[in-house]
Amino acid sequence: MPRIPFLDLDPGPELEAELQAALTRVLSSRRYLLGPELEAFEHEFAAYCGTRHCVGVASGLSAIELALRAAGIGPGDEVIVPAYTWVATWLGVTATGAAPVGVDVVQSTYNIDPELAAAAVTSRTAAIVPVHLRGEPADMEAIRKVARSHDLVVVEDAAQAHGAKHAGTRVGGLGDAAAFSFYPSKNLGALGDGGAVVTDDDALAARLRLLRNYGAHDRYRLEIAGVNSRLAEIQAAVLRVKLPRLDEWNAARTALAEIYMHAFEGRKGIVVPRTPAQMQPAWHLFTIGHQERDRLAESLAGRGIETLVHYPVLPHLSPAYHDRGWGEGSFPVAERLSAATLSLPLHPRLPVRTCEAVADAVLDATPV
Repeated sequence: MPRIPFLDLDPGPELEAELQAALTRVLSSRRYLLGPELEAFEHEFAAYCGTRHCVGVASGLSAIELALRAAGIGPGDEVIVPAYTWVATWLGVTATGAAPVGVDVVQSTYNIDPELAAAAVTSRTAAIVPVHLRGEPADMEAIRKVARSHDLVVVEDAAQAHGAKHAGTRVGGLGDAAAFSFYPSKNLGALGDGGAVVTDDDALAARLRLLRNYGAHDRYRLEIAGVNSRLAEIQAAVLRVKLPRLDEWNAARTALAEIYMHAFEGRKGIVVPRTPAQMQPAWHLFTIGHQERDRLAESLAGRGIETLVHYPVLPHLSPAYHDRGWGEGSFPVAERLSAATLSLPLHPRLPVRTCEAVADAVLDATPV
């Protein structure tokens, strides 16, 4: 069997030609920061998400940090985050000076458990950052209920969920603000790091625009202490080429996910994602739970099939948060998922027959 990579970032000849034209356009403009490409992309992505504003920033991590800071979150505050997520979710909180408070997740969806989130609220809690993990929306109805009960800010971590929907509404429009990443491997990816915050809040958007540009309206008129976190013109131009194709690419991902789901449904030893009916995932990742995850990964590698583990070291078990007192057993569901989860190849360029071959290889390596 030919080698099957986990991800293929080859744009193909048609898209490559459009990308080259976009890059040439930026070079010809001699505008590389805070120019017309960024302004146009911000307008287009806000419209896509169904929000009033989009503010381009340098990365998804920066998007989380600046969305929280723009909402007034800082030292002395606590922010509730899921235990099962990429560490950037936690680091975005830490960067504000606030304290991340981990809670366990729902085993069937990998997303934050709203009941546990409610139980974690204290007098210091100021915000919740639900993650739409793997492109599958969190239970935002329940999260918003918790937030309303305690007057909390909700910042969606939508870094893996471009185009996903919750009860017909795209992620990005389900909280007070939402943070996106445009890392190259994302469903909507740039040619390097990039991110954005979308929101309907005029005041929050205005503060974000200050924060991303040192805190200044212009070069020398500093209003607040900000940072240097701007989505470059060249990345905005690339994203403008890709955005009109996002729904088509997500549909291709969904078709492949359905192949995996059909192949593994009911198979002993394999746990497939369980997506509530009101959710429309973007399928950034397709992960399975497997009773012998490491052996399965080794078997697939022997057939030339590349897989990944998301995430082998959870934030609460990393040295960065060792001083918070968490240890093994603090979040048992998240830890069980981390020990058993394997991500399979999934991207819009993956041929159907190749997807079927991966599914067959998984089944061959799984005891009946």
